[in-house]
Amino acid sequence: MRPPAEPPAAPRRPPLLLLLLLLTNFVPSFGKETLRTTAVTPQFEQNMDYADFIHLNILEKKVLNNSEVLVQYLCSKPCIVNLEAVASSEFRTGVPVYRRRWKDEKNLYVSRTRQVHLKFPSIMVYRDDYIIRNSIIVHNVILYAWISHQSVSSYDAEQNEDYQDAVAKNYTFLEAVPPFERPYKDHKVCLQWGADYLWMLQANRIPQCPHESDGVQILSFVYASSGEKTGIVKKFEQFENRELETVRQHQIDYPMFTVSIWLYLLHHCEKDLCGIIYFIDPKEMYSTPAVFLSEEGYVHIQMHLMRGDDLAVKTSFSLPLKQWLRLDLSFKGGQIEVSSVGKNLKRHHHQSFNFREDFYYDDTAGYFVLGGSGYVNGIEAFFGPVKYYRLNVLEMEQISNPLHDEETVEQIELYYERCTDIQEIVYEYRNIISQGEKAQRNCYYENYYLELIHKYGEKSKCDAFMWGKEIREKYHTLFKLLQEMDFSALGVSEDGSDTVQEVGRRIFEKAAKSLSSADGLSNMGSSVPLLVDSSCCGYHKASYFLAVIFETGLGVSVDRTKGLLYSLVGAQGNERLAVMNLGYKHYQGINNYPLDLELSYAYYSNIAIKTSLDQHTIKGEQAFVETIRLMDDELLKAQTKENGDVFMWLKHEATRGNAAAQQRLAQMLFWGQQGVAKNPEAAIEWYAKGAIETEDPVLIYDYAIVLFKGLPQAVNGLGWYYHNFKRDYRKAAKHWLIAEELGNPDASYNLGVLYLDGIYPGVPGRNQTVAARYFYKAAQGGHIEGTLRCSLYYMTGNMEEFPRDPEKAVIWAKHIAEKNGYLGHVIRKALNAYLELSWHEALLHYILAAETGIEVSQSNLAHICEERPDLARKYLATDCVWRYYNFSVSQVNAPSFAYLKMGDFYYYGYQNQSKDLELSMRMYAQAALEGDSQGFFNLALVMEEGNSIPSYILDHLEIDQALHSSNTSLLQELYYRCWNNSNQESISPCSLALLYFYVRVFWNNILQSTLIYFMGTFLLSILVAFAVQYFQALSAHNSPGTRSEPSSDEPSSSENSSEDATRLVQQDESTFSNDLAQQESNPQNPLVTS
Repeated sequence: MRPPAEPPAAPRRPPLLLLLLLLTNFVPSFGKETLRTTAVTPQFEQNMDYADFIHLNILEKKVLNNSEVLVQYLCSKPCIVNLEAVASSEFRTGVPVYRRRWKDEKNLYVSRTRQVHLKFPSIMVYRDDYIIRNSIIVHNVILYAWISHQSVSSYDAEQNEDYQDAVAKNYTFLEAVPPFERPYKDHKVCLQWGADYLWMLQANRIPQCPHESDGVQILSFVYASSGEKTGIVKKFEQFENRELETVRQHQIDYPMFTVSIWLYLLHHCEKDLCGIIYFIDPKEMYSTPAVFLSEEGYVHIQMHLMRGDDLAVKTSFSLPLKQWLRLDLSFKGGQIEVSSVGKNLKRHHHQSFNFREDFYYDDTAGYFVLGGSGYVNGIEAFFGPVKYYRLNVLEMEQISNPLHDEETVEQIELYYERCTDIQEIVYEYRNIISQGEKAQRNCYYENYYLELIHKYGEKSKCDAFMWGKEIREKYHTLFKLLQEMDFSALGVSEDGSDTVQEVGRRIFEKAAKSLSSADGLSNMGSSVPLLVDSSCCGYHKASYFLAVIFETGLGVSVDRTKGLLYSLVGAQGNERLAVMNLGYKHYQGINNYPLDLELSYAYYSNIAIKTSLDQHTIKGEQAFVETIRLMDDELLKAQTKENGDVFMWLKHEATRGNAAAQQRLAQMLFWGQQGVAKNPEAAIEWYAKGAIETEDPVLIYDYAIVLFKGLPQAVNGLGWYYHNFKRDYRKAAKHWLIAEELGNPDASYNLGVLYLDGIYPGVPGRNQTVAARYFYKAAQGGHIEGTLRCSLYYMTGNMEEFPRDPEKAVIWAKHIAEKNGYLGHVIRKALNAYLELSWHEALLHYILAAETGIEVSQSNLAHICEERPDLARKYLATDCVWRYYNFSVSQVNAPSFAYLKMGDFYYYGYQNQSKDLELSMRMYAQAALEGDSQGFFNLALVMEEGNSIPSYILDHLEIDQALHSSNTSLLQELYYRCWNNSNQESISPCSLALLYFYVRVFWNNILQSTLIYFMGTFLLSILVAFAVQYFQALSAHNSPGTRSEPSSDEPSSSENSSEDATRLVQQDESTFSNDLAQQESNPQNPLVTS
């Protein structure tokens, strides 16, 4: 609303009349006199008329109910006085909330004051209660007052008074009261007790709104950019705050934002442009802004204009190498400000660019990329913190983007300073040796004896150094190694980088050989300097060794700062295992690495792309990544080598013409499986032998694919032939459609490529949606390239059918990265060492593999530490078993036995770890979900001990608590599932436990029934009756009665009977004594008498 215009100056008045006016009609004015307020001093016209005015006086300028307002006014004609309050909230502006007007016809030329009580809606002035459920947050309230000389007769009619055209007007602001500072309203009603109690429970809860700012920290941790076509993908959504979102939408055609990036550049761009930070729109085109680095080190900035064109500018200054700098870029309308700031926050360079047209900028319609992507290589550098202000243009001093991890930043600087010295020493030393050899070689053509000495004698070395004593003492290990090294086979490149790296490789092999020996881990102190020198020479396998050594405390004290340093250095140098290590640590958020899925994806996608390329190449130390667990005896027995029994038997059968043996032998040689070294040339020979001699259709197909592309995967043969050789896309699509219907993932991927490139027969233009569907189908079939494309779709969220899901993108990229052949080679070396009982070497290589995040190596390493606890305690500063079983169960593909192990650790308590029954049950439940019967059995045992299982675990197991509300019912369900998931063909602990449970239930039911009381009473009655009858018969037999005397003619019979009875008694006493003696000598045998 425009402020009212200043009234014209009043003409001069007679002093006498003015004095009379002041004496008779003076009324004090309480209104706020500003440029927005009309003059209120009564003025005389020549006809003695007064000027109209109106003032507002409010004792408490707050939005309160019944606020008292004093309206002071003067009317020169019959008038209508208007009062109106207008409020603005988050959702609406300019809403009238109070209106009042009255007419004044009699009191003309007289200043009057009227008291008015303002009444506002309850949602503006009262706090939420049971009746007022949604009070509003009022931003501001303006109270307007004005006088109009309209016809008083039309007062009752609907009026349309215009504030701007009023005779006199005024306004004032009222301060809004926050919702939780307002009083409760007395509604004069009585609530039911239940309703009132429920409301009081939540009456004092103050909802907390998340703080939202336009300043976004894109990156907070150091990122090692290796110059590949991968980088960090960031996508921004609309603001939740309506005001911020309104400002953002208004700035689409007039952008105002600032980006601040910390960089440590190692090299300028090798070719064309390298990406620093740029925006990709939904059409996969560059948009505002696109910032690149040129070959000379200049900053190249490209912008998308409102009319649709693209313009680019280049700075006149270049960015320095090997020093930390902050690149600040501010964009305002059509203006760009670029500044280079040093580590001490002092500006080094500054430059401005102005365009004639404003930029187009919508940061929600697409995604940002930091580093490389599929369209451009990234810079070779370390990214520090990156801050993005979405709605503001800030000066250098206003930007808050500090270097947080100063220790790591300093370690990176010191590392490259030292490595620069080492590389110069190696390069100069090689030049000295080569010059000496060149001088000797000139004599060889004249002296055959000297040529033989050079060929077979001791190699040349330099004993007299050109470096000073201080340098020689500082790098004494390096000079000693250089003296022992043979440089005759080394070539000399223009910049010497190949020579330096080859020296680093030789130093690493010497250190690795020492570490693999029986006492190598005990002498870690002598190997670390060799690895450091090798790393500085650019051989970054040594960097990864150092990262693992310092992070795990392998033979040394744990030093996480050095571990992080060498992980970053190795990843920047494109060492595959180091890159995977960083990806895994950021994926899990462990070892003081922040959880950052976008950063994790940047690392994993780098190795995933290399995995596909590595499988196409024959060179390099690669092996097929196999899931072989050290607890699986059958798989361990199947491992072999070129001279092993299994391999020799397969070779014998293949030579005899066995097609299956030929195919298996060719696969083992091509991929390097089951312990056999990778040998693609020998594999092709066996494919050819099987295809030509046995005419086996599978071998013929594999051989044809090998001849087509050099690897037995990726395409349907005929379709690929018509696509690449004949350029007949119609026939290619026809064959691929047939193969795709048969479930061939290669064909699905190739059909997607046809749609993506816009060359599918009969379909004009590119169709990314259909292409993405085919890629997804190929990914479900295990296709590497298809999985990579789908993971990118999930990360960018640019495809409608692939909503943004960073975690799923990381999981898919990680799955492909863990198939890398170089990782497989390390795992194979660890397994071979284990089979050969070389415990030290197995421990070393399993640690190297486990720290990359591959689960099978983590569980195998924990198993070794359980088998050889003395070895783990001696060489590792960390608790090996606890650490790696913990890592294992945090994986997506964790085995059930790892869950059981961790469940037992939490149940019984493990060393310094306290018991945690709930965590234990969670682990057992997870093992049960994996189909392990032991998980159900352990849960049942926990219940048998009187513990209850939390309801969320039962829900996780899909056990209906309504059906199994009692402990008996729940135990029965757990034992039944245990039996159902075990081997039902044999007697298992689960089947015995289930049987015992049923017997117990049956016995308890019998004991609690009335039948048992009846049967017990009946049996007891029978027993009592039998006892009574027995004792009665016994007493009747022993009672006195008539008895006949023996006759005199039978004395001999009586005497014989007496003698027999005496003998029988003596025999019985003897037998009893013998039995008693035998019982005393053998107390385990019970004494039996009858």
